[in-house]
Amino acid sequence: MSSATRHRLPLAGVLRLGRPSDIWFKPALSVVAAVAPPDLILLALGRLDLAMYTMAGSLCALYGHNRPYAARARVLAGVVLGMVGGLAVALLAASLTTDSVVLVTVGAVMAAVQKTVSDATRLGPPGNVVLTFISSASLFAPQTLGQVPGHVGLALAAGAWAWLVGMAPGLLRPHGPERRAIAQALNATAAYADTRGTGDGHARARTVSAAAIHAAWQSLLVAGAHPDRTRRALERLLVRAEVALAAPAESDPARLRAWARELRGTGPIPRVEHPHEPAGELLGVDTELALPRRPLRLRLAPLAPLAARTAIGCALAGYASLALGVGRPYWALVTAASLYQTNVTLTWSRGIQRVVGNVVGVLAFAALAPLAHLHPAALVLCCLALNFGAEALIGRNYWLGSVCVTPMALLVTEFARPQNPAELITERVADTLVGALVGFVAAVAVTNRRAGDRLEHALTLAEHARENAARLLAEPHPAPRALESARRALAAALADLRATADAASGEWWQRALPEERVVLAERTGHRTLAATVRRQGFVPREQDEAQDQGQSRTTEGIRP
Repeated sequence: MSSATRHRLPLAGVLRLGRPSDIWFKPALSVVAAVAPPDLILLALGRLDLAMYTMAGSLCALYGHNRPYAARARVLAGVVLGMVGGLAVALLAASLTTDSVVLVTVGAVMAAVQKTVSDATRLGPPGNVVLTFISSASLFAPQTLGQVPGHVGLALAAGAWAWLVGMAPGLLRPHGPERRAIAQALNATAAYADTRGTGDGHARARTVSAAAIHAAWQSLLVAGAHPDRTRRALERLLVRAEVALAAPAESDPARLRAWARELRGTGPIPRVEHPHEPAGELLGVDTELALPRRPLRLRLAPLAPLAARTAIGCALAGYASLALGVGRPYWALVTAASLYQTNVTLTWSRGIQRVVGNVVGVLAFAALAPLAHLHPAALVLCCLALNFGAEALIGRNYWLGSVCVTPMALLVTEFARPQNPAELITERVADTLVGALVGFVAAVAVTNRRAGDRLEHALTLAEHARENAARLLAEPHPAPRALESARRALAAALADLRATADAASGEWWQRALPEERVVLAERTGHRTLAATVRRQGFVPREQDEAQDQGQSRTTEGIRP
C-alpha cells in the first residue's frame, strides 16, 4: 500500500449515523439507576459538592453489558477497583501539590496506563475515556490529605452499587448476553448465505460472519465451563451458524434469522438437532478451555507505541492549555486521550467527531444552564437525563453521544458551586480544539512501525494454523478433539488476522503491507475452515459436494 493511501484522511461518512445497538437501552438505564440514588441522597443532605466522587463509582455501570454475567462480575469488579485506584492517585497528587505542570504530567501518565490496560484486556466500550475523565478532573479538585480517604470511600460505595446494578439483569435473564452473541452470529451467517458464497460482497460477508461466530464462541467460553442444558443448546445453534459459513449455498437464511429472533426474546431456546455429536458432547468450549491463555505482558508489549502516543499527546495538550491560560487543562488532556484509536486514520475520524460533538454540546449547555440554575434538584435531573441520552445515542455515532456528554460534564462542575456559563463555554471550546489538534499531531509524530510486524506475525500464525488443520484433514481418521482444536485455532487466527490487517492499513510511516498475502491467507484459511466443519460431519454429504463445486469455481487460481 502506498504512503499516499495511508495519508488520505477521510471526511465522507465520518459523521454518518449508524444503527443503534441492540441493547442501547441497557447501559442507558443502568447508568441512570447507578447515578440517581447517590446523587439524590447527596441532594437531600445538601452535599452535592461530593457528587463528583460518587459519580466516579457510579459510572462503572457503563461497562460489561455485552459480557456473560460470570465474566461481567469480574470485569465490573476490576473496573471499580481501577476507577477507585485512579481516583485515589489523582486525589493524593492534588493534595500534595498545586503545580499545574506536575498535575498535567501525572494525568498524562495515568491516561497512558488506562489506555494500555483497557486495550490489552479488551475492556470494551466506553474504554479508558471515562476512567481518564474522572482521574484527570480529580487532579484539579481542591483537596487536603485528610479528605482523601473519605472521598475515595464514597467512590467505592457508589462503585459497589454500580456493580449490583450491572449484575441485576442476570436474575431475570441469566444467559442473555450469550443468546445475543449467538443471535448476531446467526444473522451474520444468514447475510453470507444470502450471497450463496459467490454473490456480490460475499468475501466481506464471510469475514463478518466468521468474526461473529468467533466472538460468540468467546462469549460461551467466558461464561464458564459448566456443561448445562442451556449452554449445550446454544452451542448447537452456534454450530448451525458454522454449517452455514461452510455451506452457504445450501443454507436457509430465513431459518437462521428465525432462530436469531427467538434467541433475542425471553422464550425458550430453539432446539435443533445436531448432525454429528459423538458421545453426546460438543468439544468447542471444552477444547478451548483447555488451551493456555496468552500472558498479559505479551498483550501489553505491542501496545507500547499507542501508550507513548497517549502519554505524549495528553501531556502536550495539557501544557498547551496551560500556556493559553485556560483554567481547566484536564479538558484538553481528556480530549486528546479520547482520540487515540487503533491507527492514525481512525484517530483522525474520532477527532472530527469529538470536535463536532463538543461544539454542538456547548450550545446545548447554553440552552440548559438557565434551567439547571433554577434549583439543585433541576441540576441533578438534567444530569440524569443527559447521562441517559449519552448512552442511548453514542452507539449511533460518537459525535452524537458527545452532544449529551459535553453539557453533562459542564453541569458536573456546578455541583460544588454555580459557574459562569460564558466562561465554561469559552474554555471548553478552546480546550477541545487544543486537545484535538495537539493530540492528532502527536499521533502522527509518534510512529507505530510495530503495526507491520504484528501483521507479519498474524499472517504467520494464520498460515501455520491452516497448515495444521490441513494436515489433520489429510489423515484418514483424525482424532475429533485434535480436529476441533485445530478448527478453533484457525478460526481465532483468521479473526485476529483481519483485525490486525484493518489496524495496520490505517497506520502511517511504515513499509508496504503484504496485501496479496493477506487475501490469499484469508481465502485459503476460510476454505480449510469450511473443510474441517464438513469433515466433522456437521454438513450433510449432499451439501458437502455442492459446496466443494462452488468453492472450486470461486477460488480457482489462488491455491498456494
